Amino acid sequence: MPTTRRQAAALQETGNAEKAKPEPRAKKPRSNKRGHPEQVEGGEELPAKKQKAKEEKESSGPQETLESVDNAPKSGTREPWAGTIERGHIYFFYRPKVEHKEAHSLDDVSRFHMVLVPRPPEFNTISDADSTKNQDDDAAMTLLEKGSDAVPTKEPHTAKKTHGGAGRGKKDTLWATVTAVGDDLLSLEKGLGEKTYETKTRGTRHEAPSRLAGRGAYAIVNNEPRVPSQLETHLGYHLSHPSEMGEVQKALRIHEASSFILQVKNPLAPPTGGQRVGLPEDRRARYPEQIMKDVFGKGGSKGRESFGLRFASVEMPELLDYEGAELLMIAARAGDEGLETSLGEGRGEALRTAEKNESKEPIDEMLKELAMDTVKFPVEPLQGDWI
Repeated sequence: MPTTRRQAAALQETGNAEKAKPEPRAKKPRSNKRGHPEQVEGGEELPAKKQKAKEEKESSGPQETLESVDNAPKSGTREPWAGTIERGHIYFFYRPKVEHKEAHSLDDVSRFHMVLVPRPPEFNTISDADSTKNQDDDAAMTLLEKGSDAVPTKEPHTAKKTHGGAGRGKKDTLWATVTAVGDDLLSLEKGLGEKTYETKTRGTRHEAPSRLAGRGAYAIVNNEPRVPSQLETHLGYHLSHPSEMGEVQKALRIHEASSFILQVKNPLAPPTGGQRVGLPEDRRARYPEQIMKDVFGKGGSKGRESFGLRFASVEMPELLDYEGAELLMIAARAGDEGLETSLGEGRGEALRTAEKNESKEPIDEMLKELAMDTVKFPVEPLQGDWI
């Protein structure tokens, strides 16, 4: 869908913080098996000839050896970001099925979208100060398309574009796809707006515009694990509109406050268990080779397969900057308390406070951030009523 990802920065003046590149790990000094460079075992000085040869060797510059190559830091190697890696505003839209002027239940819903609009650190905690310096305030918006008919769906299924499903047990598992990345507000409006097109078999087809079902603030946070395998990414949000959840929000499972564990699927990983869940290969994200190696462990550095891990946490925000990125969202916790537990260090409370203040603003003012208006994009679902 020709819509956009991350950020309507053209409509809000932001800072000029530069995006800091994580520096490669410092080269670990090797221990000299022979002790001090000037001595041999037992503290005896080197013979004069050997000492002179050694000095000549050192003066000729660094000598590349197998040991030095093996221990050198890999070019471009990055450490996973900890703390808040992205924060901003979140919008929830749904679109009625083709040839439906309105939706009267979840059965009439064709698509469910989330638009992520990164913003300056208005609701960050002090502990996030360093991590937010790494963000680009002119980053693009992200449009996530959740589910193929609607999300959540009752059973996993295959569809033409994106896929949705329910997880085992009490926790819902949702599939989402990054369908567009950029800062083109006109494309966003066209992508979510009313559509008319021609088909060879059914003639002229019409799709009603998407409806706004929720708006608030979000944060994507990485924990600080003791070991890399325990790294988790949480996406949490708190709504400013609506203040009370109605029939629409309950059907779409939009809570006033909620969080998900967020994982990114390895585009090289084949389907498992005979299920064709996911995008075809030609529509999957095309990550740079360095990301494939550092994050997913391509080549066997992580996991048991040559392609590496099947899923990875969002170790860096760039993983969400590629169209065709497939995301696994595992429902974690709902409510203010659950949001704070997931995000930690006062971040959930900061989101709640920020959105309590923004809830006083009329929704038509909020939509100006996306260059949209309530004439083209109905907002009645914010009152809890289907339309």
